[in-house]
Amino acid sequence: MVAPLIVFILAFIGWPIIWTMILSFTNMTITGPTATHFQFIGFANYRQLFSSGSGLVQSIFLSLYYLVASAYIGQALFGFALAYLMLSCSMRVRKTVGSIIIICWLVPEIIAAWMWFAMLSDGGTLQQGLHAVGLPYQTWLISHPMISVSLANSWRGVAFSFLLFSAALSDVPAELLDAAKVDGAHTWRRLRSIILPLLATTILIDFVLITLGTLNDFTLIFAMTGGGPGTASNVLSVFMYQQAFSTFQLAYGTAIAVVLLVIGAIFSVIYIRTLRRRGALNFVR
Repeated sequence: MVAPLIVFILAFIGWPIIWTMILSFTNMTITGPTATHFQFIGFANYRQLFSSGSGLVQSIFLSLYYLVASAYIGQALFGFALAYLMLSCSMRVRKTVGSIIIICWLVPEIIAAWMWFAMLSDGGTLQQGLHAVGLPYQTWLISHPMISVSLANSWRGVAFSFLLFSAALSDVPAELLDAAKVDGAHTWRRLRSIILPLLATTILIDFVLITLGTLNDFTLIFAMTGGGPGTASNVLSVFMYQQAFSTFQLAYGTAIAVVLLVIGAIFSVIYIRTLRRRGALNFVR
């Protein structure tokens, strides 16, 4: 019964990954003689990539910064905080806030990127508004590019974590919280000792999904900063694009893609092993 799905995965996911790995060991380019008559050159691309001055270390650091700031803090933490605060609000407030958050999620990524670019760029909406009231403003896309793209990604992506945590919080037994309240447990104690342990599996699942999506994010960053100024926001996905399609070194770019794939796989293995220890994936055995 699962054979058609296995064939689909092998054809559209498995083979591209294998072909990418194969290309990373060649000297294939987009133009020139090696575009069609490329040769295997072993680990030359990886030696060049891991050499000093290649920019790989900076790109990995920026990718991890973007992951922590926009995914773990901006989406998971803020999404949980919103969902938790909505528990004590009226149904009208919940519907209003939820609708606004979902609308942000429905905005196409390229449009969201240009919206934030128009607001944070030099001469943008934020600068004009602050100047109108006599306040100074540094162009955030130049002075703080990673914070800018992290804010934009958090604004658009927080809806997923918000919806996930809202559903999980609604399943927390009310009588358990009431009993803890009667026993004198304050809000923080109920959150730490009851709600967070019950939602641990949901939190890990959210981490798995937003980690993979954020590490592979390209459109929003490229549209807002292009990896700049200089290389200040040159995360791995943008670095890969620049090497493969701007300098036409396709094989070198695929080597960066393999590094990105390995980093994503490491995070996935850690989360999946943690979920399995918690018994959330026992059905796989």
